[in-house]
Amino acid sequence: MSDGFDDRYRGSKEKDLTPSNTTVIPKKKTAVALKDSEGGKKVPRIAAAGRGKVADRILELAFENGIKVREDSDLAELLTSIELESPIPSEAFMAVGEILSYVYKANGKEDPFNTKIEHDT
Repeated sequence: MSDGFDDRYRGSKEKDLTPSNTTVIPKKKTAVALKDSEGGKKVPRIAAAGRGKVADRILELAFENGIKVREDSDLAELLTSIELESPIPSEAFMAVGEILSYVYKANGKEDPFNTKIEHDT
């Protein structure tokens, strides 16, 4: 019986392949804390960011203060490259909006991102 594949191909090439549904885990934990906009500014800002022990401390403070934490390693990596007190970059708006929506719901507050736009006809 043949499966239609050349078994001679397996060997050295197979170990170079990785499954597409895996993610690379960073060597050091990364954490970012966002804060609400202040003084009429509409965009959340980076309050704290760090790796390793700093990330552990950020998470520890969040848990101690009942702050909801959401895991998104790609977003955390992007946001750690931004200077503290800076607004989040535009390419992160959608991801941060989804996280904030989750946080509002988890805290039992009305989600400001869940609005209906009514058109005049």
